[in-house]
Formats: sequence, structure tokens, C-alpha cells
Amino acid sequence: KKGTPTNRVFVVGVGMTKFVKPSDKTQGDYPDFTKIAANRALRDAGISYDQVEHAFIGYVYGDSTAGQRALYEVGMTGIPITNVNNNCSTGSTALYNAALMIKAGIHDCCMALGFEKMARGSLTLAFSDRSSPLEKFITKNHELRTDSGKPFAPQLFGNAGLEHMEKYGTTEEHFAKVAYKNHLHSVNNPYSQFRTKYTLDEIKESPMIQAPLTKLQCCPTSNGAACAIIASEEFVKAHGLEDQAVEVLSITMATDTAATFEDNSNIKLVGQDLTKNAAKQAFKETGLTPDDCDVCELHDCFSANELITYENLGLCPEGKAGKFIDEDAFTYGGKIVVNPSGGLISKGHPLGATGLAQCSELCWQLRGMADKRQVDGAKIAIQHNLGLGGA
Repeated sequence: KKGTPTNRVFVVGVGMTKFVKPSDKTQGDYPDFTKIAANRALRDAGISYDQVEHAFIGYVYGDSTAGQRALYEVGMTGIPITNVNNNCSTGSTALYNAALMIKAGIHDCCMALGFEKMARGSLTLAFSDRSSPLEKFITKNHELRTDSGKPFAPQLFGNAGLEHMEKYGTTEEHFAKVAYKNHLHSVNNPYSQFRTKYTLDEIKESPMIQAPLTKLQCCPTSNGAACAIIASEEFVKAHGLEDQAVEVLSITMATDTAATFEDNSNIKLVGQDLTKNAAKQAFKETGLTPDDCDVCELHDCFSANELITYENLGLCPEGKAGKFIDEDAFTYGGKIVVNPSGGLISKGHPLGATGLAQCSELCWQLRGMADKRQVDGAKIAIQHNLGLGGA
């Protein structure tokens, strides 16, 4: 198969910080809280930093080599440090690269680390003197629907939600129920930025950001860090980590296809095809189906994206997400528990850390260590992390 490596890949240690508001200074600057996450993952794996052979460090908002600045607080062993930036999927991209190193047999132990120190308020573009990476997405969005003048992210995902309503009869209450579920789940997560239980009416009646999305259906900006230690089967056995090693059966990444801009669809603009393609490849590689999965962490930057992603991952048929939501299919006691951590909506979304926080939560679930969030009998997990612009 084109020389495809067959080495098994395992997550042997995870760690993260509590996600906090950008105005919260209790965890210090990014080197401070990144050090905490890295040391927690190393301690969980029971290894020292000098056993790590390569580190992939993800962040979006920061100067070049900020990864080195952060990781030098943990140790300076001369290993390669690769900085990763792939928008909101940055953390998972660091994980992807670390896993490929193990799969290819290049290394036996790698670190995937993600962090973010963000500004308050909605995401903005950092450079005004050059073409934006999202230029084509924003232009197409304004061709399909009138520019509301709101920040680009809620416009893109809100309009995808409107399209789903028009095509399938989805209601505003369905989106609100997604946020209700995630806020409820976060009550039991000590790492979550918000841990408030809201009523469905409180979610529906919070300020409208971009129809159909109210404020409590939108993820906040956050500071925080998360880390995973990735290892080969040989490393696992040599260090007696069999009881805690979580196998990565498949890890895939996809980018947009031409249909993203050619099919005149707001849902396509926010990653429908790349999500479907990545999921299809992962299920093919493992021989599993969506029905085999017990727990899922997916990219709920907005409630509309969680609803759409149910369908794109195959967790329910296309157009039927509203029906499954009404049946409580995506929470405890349902078909599959989605975002037991509280998701981005409630746990927070420090861009570079999100994918690795998802990984941490799923490893705790599969190891039976999720405390009050524990999904009974969880054996198979699926993770989804999306970056606007094509990842």
C-alpha cells in the first residue's frame, strides 16, 4: 500500500490546564501554563522529558518559535521542536504529526502540545496588509447571504445553521438544545471555563449573536494548554504502560475540495466535505462504523456546527439531526455521548489547545478516569477538530 507504515500508535499520557477567560491572569503567561500541561502529561506517562524525541507545538496567536519559548521551561534537550499553526484544528494537527512520526517508525516517543493566549472578544484577522486565508470563504458567504456586519465566524456557522433549517426543517430550539447539553455536561468538568447549568429558555433568550445563534450557543475565547505523549508499541512495553496506553487506531486529516466554493452551500463552506472525507477514511482504516463509537468529542465552536457534524460523521442520517436531538441521542443514556467535557461552547476554545484537550478527555474516558463525566463501558472514541480555511 505505497509503503504505508504499520507501526501501532498509542497515547500514554495526557494533561491540560483549566481553560480560563483571557482576562484571567491566575495561570500566568503562556510559558507558565504550557509548562503545567506538559509536566502533567509527562507525569501521567511516568516518563521524563529527556525521553521525548520530537515535540510538535501548536498555537495560532503568537510569534514564530513561541513553542520553543514555552517548552524550554520544561527542558532543553536539543530535540527537534516543530511549531504548528492550522487555525482551530492546530492542536489536532500537532497530534497528527506526532502520531505519523511513531507510525513511520522514525521515533518511539513524541510530544504533542498546544496552547493559546487570546484576546477578548470575537476572532479577528491579524494582518490587514495582505490577503486573508479566509478571503474566499468570506466572499462566498456574502454571495450566498447578506453580510450581517457581525464577526466572520458566527456569520459562517450561523448561515450554515440557517441552511440546515431551510433544507431539513431544523428549528432554533434544536440548536439551543445542543448548547443546553454541553453546558450541562461541563458542570462536572473541573477544567471547563464555564460550569453553569442553564435552562433551555436561558439559552434561547441570551443575546442574539447571529441568527439562529445566541450568545450561549457560541464558544468563548480562552487561555489554556493541553498535551499528549505519543509512543510506539515497543516504548509502551519497555516502560510497562500497557494498562494506560490508549491506541490511536486511525488519525486522518483532510482539506477542502472544489465543491466547497462551487456548490453554493453555507454548510459546505464550514467543512462538510472535509469532515466527511476524514471520517470515511478513518472508518475504512479501522473497519469500524459510527455505531461502534461510545463517546465523541467534536468541534462545537457553535451549536450549529455540532448539529451539522453529527451528520457529517455519520452519527445520524443527513437531515435527521433534529430528530436525534429531540430523542436525547447524544447525551448520557443515548446513542453516543457527545462532548462529555462540555465541548468548546462551555469548556472554552484556546485554539492551539482544543484538539489536545479533546484527546485528553477521550483518553480519560477510555481509561475510566473521567469521574462524574464517565461514559459507562466506553471502549471506542471518535474525535473531530475543525479549522476554518481547510483542516
